Amino acid sequence: MGEPWPPQPQQQRLPGLGNASEPPAWPSAAAAGPGTAAPGGGAAAAGSVSPWDIALCATGTAVAGENALVLAVLFYTPSLRAPMFLLIGSLALADLLAGLGLVANFAVRYLLRPPSEAAELAAAGLLLAAFSASVCSLLAITVDRYLSLYNALTYHSERTLGFTCAMVLLMWLLCLGVGLLPLLGWNCLRDQSSCSILRPVTKDNAAVLAVTFLLLFALMMQLYLQICKIAFRHAQQIAVQHQFIATAQASSTRKGLSTLSLILGTFALCWIPFAIYSLVADSSYPAVYTYSLALPATCNSLINPIIYAFRNPDIQKSLWLACCGCIPSTFSSRPRTSSDV
Repeated sequence: MGEPWPPQPQQQRLPGLGNASEPPAWPSAAAAGPGTAAPGGGAAAAGSVSPWDIALCATGTAVAGENALVLAVLFYTPSLRAPMFLLIGSLALADLLAGLGLVANFAVRYLLRPPSEAAELAAAGLLLAAFSASVCSLLAITVDRYLSLYNALTYHSERTLGFTCAMVLLMWLLCLGVGLLPLLGWNCLRDQSSCSILRPVTKDNAAVLAVTFLLLFALMMQLYLQICKIAFRHAQQIAVQHQFIATAQASSTRKGLSTLSLILGTFALCWIPFAIYSLVADSSYPAVYTYSLALPATCNSLINPIIYAFRNPDIQKSLWLACCGCIPSTFSSRPRTSSDV
């Protein structure tokens, strides 16, 4: 018998693009901060690796390496033990775990054979906890800056390292609890119709995470506005005094406001679109939309060390000493404050 005529067209599949309708596997935006999800459903078929997943894995690798460097500098430099550096360390640890979570999620999705439901949930939980801790650390740094300006005369004597450690530990316990939710049954693996844009987070849970994230961002913005008001009052007082010390304080305040504006602007551009999309979209939406918003969100963890750590002169000094054993003469030796971070 000959072949049927006309020959039946075979379904074509673009090489390397994977299944475009399958939800991506990685973090979402918004627990007690940006949440996460690790969709994927185990190992993917050979030759079907999505370039979006490769990009997320590469981003996770860069995020992990960059934040590991920050943690190493903080750990091996005895002078960087002030409470504000503890908060920077908390942010770096959260972003480090987020980067490792992206890499682990890629491995679970494409390399683990046979597929493991427990591994998928564990990767989702790691991402959920890490991004939640990242947002909470950003909020803690914002609160620290606000209080350092609002109670400028007493805050630095009242804020002890032990108290800051206790608050950071409490925050991490809360975020780890959020990360355990997928393993404790808060997932959509048994009911695929309830999945959000990122499995295994359900649509209802994704909505709660997104709303929580938006509320936290609104709180950060409110604190930012209060900091602007305080800084404006300080500027008025400085304009009257015309002293060198006042000028130095004005420069410090302007730098703190500039840094805070940069952080909040970057944070909003990276996470707000993804948070809003997770509220209105579901698993029936094209996966390319989720990927195109998820990738910028992960890049926020890549930008955080540049803004918070590598722009800080004390950390720069430690990096110079570690790399070349010297400190450039342009560095100032005046004490640092929270508004300088």
